[in-house]
Amino acid sequence: MSLSPGQLRLERVRCAWRPYRRGDAAEPQVRAWLEDTLGLAPEALVLQRSAHGRPQFGAPPQSRDVSWSHSGEGLLMALGEDVRLGCDLEWLRPRPRALELARRYFTAAEADRLAALAPARLEAAFVRLWCAKEAVLKAYGRGIAFGLHRLEFGERDGALALLACDPALGAPADWTLHGFVPAPGYLATLAWRTP
Repeated sequence: MSLSPGQLRLERVRCAWRPYRRGDAAEPQVRAWLEDTLGLAPEALVLQRSAHGRPQFGAPPQSRDVSWSHSGEGLLMALGEDVRLGCDLEWLRPRPRALELARRYFTAAEADRLAALAPARLEAAFVRLWCAKEAVLKAYGRGIAFGLHRLEFGERDGALALLACDPALGAPADWTLHGFVPAPGYLATLAWRTP
């Protein structure tokens, strides 16, 4: 599935893809999309940052949540209803140190599964796993500083599933993930749970 520049709608989450110029601030584009999507005037949209830098709505309705991610020349924006939401976008570029990074930051089981892949599949599998981890950690509100090793993913029915995680993240079954290709040359993941 590809978004360009349309929107993806799931049961409680919707997102949009936009072109992005490196070095530009992403928040003005996110604000414009949120204002349009929610039918709000600019002064009615209040976005704040948590102590750890997580964007959040600063005024009712706080039943909504927002997340965004940019990489390469793309920006992914996500809006959730009655969920805690995170998204990650990664540009597919060569990552010759993917296995080294996995061994350092992922769980040993995840790194071993990546090491068992054919070299041609390793980088894309690494990015897919990275996206899932970062999306969950953004939803939690601490980002990768919380620790990529504190959650473990595995394959279930052809999709990544959260198998184990630090109790602070809740139970693995609480999380819903949606991995997809928002545009050619990119991978993305949306992650959410009901608060």
